[in-house]
Amino acid sequence: MLESIALLLVSGFILGMVMKGFRLPPLLGMLFVGIMFGPYVLDWLHIDLLHISSEIRTFSLLIILIRAGLGIKRHEIQAVGSLAVKMSSLPGLLEGLSIQLVSYYVFDFSFAEAGMLGFIIAAVSPAVVVPSMLELKKERYGEDKQIPTLLLAGTSIDDVFAITIFSFFLSLGTTGDVSIVESVLKIPFSIILGVIGGLVIGYLFIKLFDFKKLFHSNVERLLLLLTGAIGFYTFGEAVGIASLLGIMAIGFLITDQREQMGVELSLTLLSIWFFAQILLFSLVGAEVNITVALEAGFMGLIIIMVGLLFRTVGVFISTMGSNLNMKERLFCVLSYLPKATVQAAIGALPLASGVEKGPEILAIAVLSILLTAPLGAILIKWSAPKLLKKG
Repeated sequence: MLESIALLLVSGFILGMVMKGFRLPPLLGMLFVGIMFGPYVLDWLHIDLLHISSEIRTFSLLIILIRAGLGIKRHEIQAVGSLAVKMSSLPGLLEGLSIQLVSYYVFDFSFAEAGMLGFIIAAVSPAVVVPSMLELKKERYGEDKQIPTLLLAGTSIDDVFAITIFSFFLSLGTTGDVSIVESVLKIPFSIILGVIGGLVIGYLFIKLFDFKKLFHSNVERLLLLLTGAIGFYTFGEAVGIASLLGIMAIGFLITDQREQMGVELSLTLLSIWFFAQILLFSLVGAEVNITVALEAGFMGLIIIMVGLLFRTVGVFISTMGSNLNMKERLFCVLSYLPKATVQAAIGALPLASGVEKGPEILAIAVLSILLTAPLGAILIKWSAPKLLKKG
């Protein structure tokens, strides 16, 4: 297994640098490495690494979410608050429902199967969007209107909506015993409890970190921070709260209350992220079965394009009446394109649960990764200098 990890790290780094040399996002090279060395092409990765792939990807995602939280300031959240709520709900709902309607009325999916497909595809990928937004914050693009912060917050909450509604349709399609009212009410409670839980843990960490006799360096603080994030994520997954959003809240509170400590922790995390990003994107690539994606064919392409069209409409409606100009609204549309993390994580659940259209759902989920993750990453990088004002 160690040889497989070394292969991904070295190859992912080299191909990432090649992509960077062509002014493309490095994550494209890492995704390609995972696809090529994964079980569906060359099959050079050890089976034990593939068995723990989900845990490694989750850990890498937690690192980037902590960094995101550490990089957000209170005035930035205040500037995008209400707009972030609209951006995190309306585009995803329109995308998911439009895919459900097309799948149900045109492609002969059952109502529950169409809903599962719609809200698997509707989730935006934090693994692609969050690093891209942190890079833009570093380069100060969109700083005047806090657009990267808006998209950081919106992406995380967007996933809460998508996964919660997907869970409702999965239960409806497999057991039939589920309440739509209960499922809808879970969404705001999940978000609120996730944020409150993150703030409470962040407050406890701050008090502990102030004991200099216990913590002599930021490396020691980071050890506790990562351990706490893993514990909170595990707990959140078990009880159904928005733990990913709560993890961002932990980082936000630390920076808000101890700014210098937040900056130092973020810099330390950056060193870990250098390695973690290669494993994250290459292992996401290893999940991509190109043969399965091609099986989705024309049907999958139509469904994905319809969904993205309605997501675009949702973004424009959400930003209507805001202080964003047309170029900035277009940038928000492009930033909301990438699919990867959620689709790789839950795309196979309907198939594993015995859903009749499970193979088709998985194929379309994989196709959405292949189409939108590279395209979205490229468009974010290339469009930011043209559409956003640099601070």
